[in-house]
Amino acid sequence: MRLLFVADGRSPIALNWISHFTAQGHEVHLASTYPCRVSLELASLHIVPTAFSEAAGKESGAGSSKDRKRSFLRGAASVRARTALRQWLGLLTIPKGARQLQEIVDSIHPDLVHAMRIPFEGMLASRLRLEQPLLLSIWGNDFTLHARSNPWMATATRRALEAAGALHTDCYRDQRLAQSWGFSSQKPCVVLPGAGGIQLDTFYPPEIPFAGPVVFNPRGIRAYVRNDTFFSSIPLILERKPDARFLCAGMYAEPQALRWLDEYDIAESVELLPKQTRNEMADIFRRSQITVSPATHDGTPNTLLEALACGSFPV
Repeated sequence: MRLLFVADGRSPIALNWISHFTAQGHEVHLASTYPCRVSLELASLHIVPTAFSEAAGKESGAGSSKDRKRSFLRGAASVRARTALRQWLGLLTIPKGARQLQEIVDSIHPDLVHAMRIPFEGMLASRLRLEQPLLLSIWGNDFTLHARSNPWMATATRRALEAAGALHTDCYRDQRLAQSWGFSSQKPCVVLPGAGGIQLDTFYPPEIPFAGPVVFNPRGIRAYVRNDTFFSSIPLILERKPDARFLCAGMYAEPQALRWLDEYDIAESVELLPKQTRNEMADIFRRSQITVSPATHDGTPNTLLEALACGSFPV
């Protein structure tokens, strides 16, 4: 089959899902809403910037003047403010992105278009003039965080669900929510892990359990993750377990995380890590007695499944 995925090309979740199809020899094209480099064997890669995703830049190449500018932008506003900006103004970028995506569809002629998330990938795809079926994946905060944020996001969410010919969610609750937002119960839908399942050759328990008390927060800085609660709890834990160590993925040099370290005087017990590869994440899961996921908007987190596969107790 000739498949076109509309997804965040930086996302390990999206890339792992897509990898199942490249491995089977399908002709796979990716229209990424973020600048990215992809190691998968794709037939083509296209960048369709959406909702100011250009400011996020690529994952690598730290140290350039552009990276320093992006770091300044990240530090200039809280993650909630950045999310609100995208929710209120990001829709203004959809028409231009949809025109670019339509050109890609017209040149590729895919058998299937798969939009992996409603904002803003599904919203882009809903503007297309498609002869092909559109499959829409739901991610855990699409309804509870984004769709309800303002009337325009609500309308765009409904439009995406009405345009979709089939639906993929990672939990049954999101199927019910999708129907309440306009997805027809007569259309096909399926519940599967968002990343396409756990790769057991990567995520597996340690042969010898790690002895030290290590707590891992894999969620990074996100608007729907209560890292404020996580960091404020660390002094209480250290009173009981002074030797506990806390590892935090995707938080290296994040201004808010650094402020929490100073506020609670916990810098010696906490390590802020950059974004991790899947193999690095698996190694940390195996080292960690506990993995925390303090999210307020979620379906079935892939990190939860990966932690369980590696023998780390989820909280």
